[in-house]
Amino acid sequence: MDDKESARVGVAIRRRRRALSLTLAAVSGRSGLSVPFLSQIENERARPSRTSLERVADALGTTAVELLSAADAERTVEVVRAEAEQPVPSTRRLVHGHHQLHALEFVGDHDAGREFQHRNDELMYVAEGAVEVEAEGRAYRLARGDSMFLSGGVRHRWRAAVPDTRVLVVAVGEHIKAEPE
Repeated sequence: MDDKESARVGVAIRRRRRALSLTLAAVSGRSGLSVPFLSQIENERARPSRTSLERVADALGTTAVELLSAADAERTVEVVRAEAEQPVPSTRRLVHGHHQLHALEFVGDHDAGREFQHRNDELMYVAEGAVEVEAEGRAYRLARGDSMFLSGGVRHRWRAAVPDTRVLVVAVGEHIKAEPE
């Protein structure tokens, strides 16, 4: 988390704790974190690690995702313009900053031999060209307009099958622990 986001998380934690009529001591007892540390988080003087945030969330009967959502008091609208000259191969971030959603555009080939395994779900969309994907030992060929959903934990690798391929990959941020409903 960046400093701005951790500050907002502290406010969200305090708001949730007070809504539940809990004291810092009660949250400390439930989370195993010290009262001074919790106070520092709420007062924007300390940054919780992912693990600490999850412990606080559990103590407050919520999730880290919910706290991060509540912390995002600012409404964000951002336009990412296409670059006039994009080198091939290239990777471009479609969402900037530290958000729950990650989106990337890959043009041309990329680290084709590399195997990926993400904790959270991912969606791959072929905007132009074609890709060959190997997921959980099976081979797939995706053409323009095709998409593939990969649930968290699926081992996969992919490569551009034709020149000028553009692939969009959208995923939940790795810093978020997506929980099944």
